[in-house]
Amino acid sequence: MKWLDQLGWPTVILLALLLGLAPFRPEPHVVEKLRMLFDGTLHRPIDIFDLILHGAPWVVLVLKGLREMKRR
Repeated sequence: MKWLDQLGWPTVILLALLLGLAPFRPEPHVVEKLRMLFDGTLHRPIDIFDLILHGAPWVVLVLKGLREMKRR
């Protein structure tokens, strides 16, 4: 996970906020896709791709945070 250590916090946070929440209106895609996932209506490939695309920065942010906590 050396690549995760090389990513700076500002970069990870910026990606999570910009890509993770885009588009901002009417609601962030990640929120919409998570709602679809929990409702059982996430079936179309484009919706699954959107969930992965907009959720990936949040996963990286969480992994980096967990890794930092483990190192301390």
